[in-house]
Amino acid sequence: MTRIESPLQDCFYIAPPQFKDDRGIFCETYNDAAFQKATGLTIDFVQDNQSVSQYGVLRGLHFQRAAMAQAKLVRVAYGAVLDVVVDVRPNSKTYGQHFSIELSAQNGRQLFVPKGFAHGFVTLSDSAIFCYKCDAFYDKTSEGGIRYNDATLAIDWHLPEDAILVSDKDKELPLFRDLTT
Repeated sequence: MTRIESPLQDCFYIAPPQFKDDRGIFCETYNDAAFQKATGLTIDFVQDNQSVSQYGVLRGLHFQRAAMAQAKLVRVAYGAVLDVVVDVRPNSKTYGQHFSIELSAQNGRQLFVPKGFAHGFVTLSDSAIFCYKCDAFYDKTSEGGIRYNDATLAIDWHLPEDAILVSDKDKELPLFRDLTT
């Protein structure tokens, strides 16, 4: 497993080794000892989530506040997505900056999303199965988010606006300038 730094403080991605032959690919998607060795982090993941989305579905940008903030390790089991994170930690040197990376079943990359980051993704393939490990349980009262098309952030989602499918709830998220963390 290899740790690759992103331009955002404390955010990185990993590339677990993939073993390919004429039958396909084998990959150990998570090994706590290998994760600790590659990242220097000891994290107690307590919840796994999975979503299935069709082409153009955009989920995000979401986070959980305060004591219920979550660190996540995200990956794609099938298909491909553009994954985006935004640093919303007010005292961070990368506050307000974002990073995007393509995650796919083919490339096997996994993104570590630290606590205090908003997170979202858009499906680039016909469909995608998106998986994530969380180090805190979901708490509805701690939900927060930023509108996906916020002009201040100016995120390039790699799809035309008319191809993007967003929930009504996500369309109503606040703008970055109105964010309270």
